[in-house]
Amino acid sequence: MSDVRPESMARITTKELADEFIAEQVKEIREQVGDKKVLLALSGGVDSSVVAALLIKAIGKQLVCVHVNHGLLRKGEPEQVIKVFKDEMDANLIYVDAVDRFLDKLAGVSDPETKRKIIGKEFIDVFVEEARKLDGVEFLGQGTIYPDILESKDGIKAHHNVGGLPEDLNFELVEPVKLLYKDEVRVVGKALGLPESMVERQPFPGPGLGVRCVGAITRDRLEAVRESDAILREEFAKAGLQGKVWQYFTIVPDFKSTGIKDGKRTFDWPVVIRAINTTDAIKVTIEEIPYELLYKIRDRILDEVKGVNRVLYDLTPKPVATIEWE
Repeated sequence: MSDVRPESMARITTKELADEFIAEQVKEIREQVGDKKVLLALSGGVDSSVVAALLIKAIGKQLVCVHVNHGLLRKGEPEQVIKVFKDEMDANLIYVDAVDRFLDKLAGVSDPETKRKIIGKEFIDVFVEEARKLDGVEFLGQGTIYPDILESKDGIKAHHNVGGLPEDLNFELVEPVKLLYKDEVRVVGKALGLPESMVERQPFPGPGLGVRCVGAITRDRLEAVRESDAILREEFAKAGLQGKVWQYFTIVPDFKSTGIKDGKRTFDWPVVIRAINTTDAIKVTIEEIPYELLYKIRDRILDEVKGVNRVLYDLTPKPVATIEWE
């Protein structure tokens, strides 16, 4: 398959068009792979999940999915990956609990770029260790999509794919959705029977919650990010904002302020809410959230999240602020 999308290719907007694409890809995957195995890093994100479902349909147990839980995923995400792929789709899934390994390596590291590099390198190391345990794997499945190709001067951008593998692991790539745009990938995912919550998942940074636990990551503050993020997502869904707001999440910075609870002084972290809209991630506007909803979210965060005594709303557009805090 070429890296250039043909001008004649119709935009996939309906189930019928998605089904046609799926049938075509199933045939191509079978021709490419034959009776060999395909290895796929399955994060639970939209792209890797759709590629996994497509490969399962095409080659079944010849696909080996590796899901690395690095401790920086959102609440319930590792469980959802296991439920959907192992329990419902009967996938050949290897689950790697690498939480301690990642968090121990990140302890005391406050520089954002160093944190990203540690997370990226450790992920590749874990993936390579799992790959070396397997026999007969000749292919690597990747969730490359067309914007990755367009945005890269030198070919495929590797920031969210498994780049940097050792030379002896000389896999041939299988990239069935590389000519699709994100909206098309979602349509294909729905046609493959993936749950709405997985297909409509918001954009999520490669280092996960690691960039939302600003500064050196501690387990207690990471848990505050995870729990507050879950509350925000739950309340946005109840209010009908899921899918209407491009991205919304919480940040817990590495500083504390004084407060009062049950008549006693507290010295705890703030939770910052960020909710943004954009079409291209270059220019970003702030979503105007009704105060009634903000109050509800605030009350739940203050009641349910340990170590927090303040809730803030980030009103800064891009430019001047980036979407993520790190």
